Amino acid sequence: MAEKSELLRVPAFADLPDDQIAWFLSQSQEVHLTAGETYVRQGDSADWMFVILDGQFQWRGEFGGETVVLPGKPGDVTGVLPFSRMKQFAVTGRAVTDGRLLKFPTSLFSELVQKMPELTKRLVGLLSDRIRETTRIEQQRDRLASLGKLSAGLAHELNNPASAAKRATSQLRTILKKIKDASHELGKRDLSSAQKSEIEKMEAAFTQEDVVPPDALTISDLEDQIDSLLRSHGQNDLWMLAAALARRNIKPEVLESLFANLGPETARAALVRIAASVEVASLLHEIESSTSRISDLVRAIKEYTYMDQSAVQNVDVVKSLENTLTILNHKLKQGVTIQRDYQRVPLLVNSFGSELNQVWTNIIDNAIDAMKGKGELRVRTYREDGFVVVEIGDNGPGISPEVTAHIFEPFFTTKAVGEGTGLGLDTVQRIVKKHRGNIQVNSKPGNTCFQIWLPVAEASA
Repeated sequence: MAEKSELLRVPAFADLPDDQIAWFLSQSQEVHLTAGETYVRQGDSADWMFVILDGQFQWRGEFGGETVVLPGKPGDVTGVLPFSRMKQFAVTGRAVTDGRLLKFPTSLFSELVQKMPELTKRLVGLLSDRIRETTRIEQQRDRLASLGKLSAGLAHELNNPASAAKRATSQLRTILKKIKDASHELGKRDLSSAQKSEIEKMEAAFTQEDVVPPDALTISDLEDQIDSLLRSHGQNDLWMLAAALARRNIKPEVLESLFANLGPETARAALVRIAASVEVASLLHEIESSTSRISDLVRAIKEYTYMDQSAVQNVDVVKSLENTLTILNHKLKQGVTIQRDYQRVPLLVNSFGSELNQVWTNIIDNAIDAMKGKGELRVRTYREDGFVVVEIGDNGPGISPEVTAHIFEPFFTTKAVGEGTGLGLDTVQRIVKKHRGNIQVNSKPGNTCFQIWLPVAEASA
């Protein structure tokens, strides 16, 4: 039988009057457990508060597809606490070692509040700590899930240009050998200065960077015309050069001058070198575009996370929104068009920049999901009465009034189990309020709009 001295060693019961301790013991059940024994199962009615006296215990359950394990040790008060809204146990409790605990029925909580007010106060404090810790765990899981989705998308976005650059560099090796062989062949010819100049001039003109590629139909027609020209001069095996020359919008009549001013074999060698140089120019342009895309993504990531920058600073809201759109491009490009309407004045907000990006990310990501990845995303910014106003809207199915009334509540979600924690918009609201701002939502079928008001920074006032 549990003694008063044992209960007094529990921090929540320390220094309580003997009569209160005696009453609590008289209403409790002492339970002896062996290692591995279960004292409550997930899904059971939440009817008990537990006080651990001896031994080591453990709570285990599944949340969002992940296993959560919480330890229990002598002196802990756990299970249902006064004023808790728990209806069923969400985890299973079992003994890790042999041990003892007290079970106090929740049906006596009203009497407990009257007879033991100091204990009630302490237990409410424990309940608040539990809520904060649970919220912290859920928020951390939500951030990790969001980070995982962003990382997967960014990996895909970075892989495409990286693969293109790698493929282009591999092709360069083969083409550079063609240029070397063709140059060697031309070197054996007795070319005049005028002939050399013509070849070099034509090569420079064909490899200039500002050539606008023609449309596919024009390329196809040019390829046929160039192939016919080459065959007319007995070059039946140079058909593979026609495609590369056509992509650079080279006209057959320009090539005709090569055969008019040079001998057939000399013209052939010159044409092979020119065509190879054209391919080199195209590949270099592809490498430049790919590496620029990688550089732009890395820059956007650094600005999105505010890496190497002070935590609090004046943030350009438009730039912040654009960085977020860049980061989410892997989801947007599947079928979402973006309508931008930015006021042409600096819109600065004194902010934890990375937190503002979290606001835009959550709202835009929800909009993309609501539209099933296809639709119109509207982003608007303007200044009004000392505030920067950001509007993010979509033409999805809308949010019902019943759901709208709860979307900013912690843990509220309309997504399937494992797809959302319900902390996204709760986090958004907390960040906006932290910045002394306000957030509103208006929704009807075909038009949902989140409106965020943030105080303008003094530097732009």
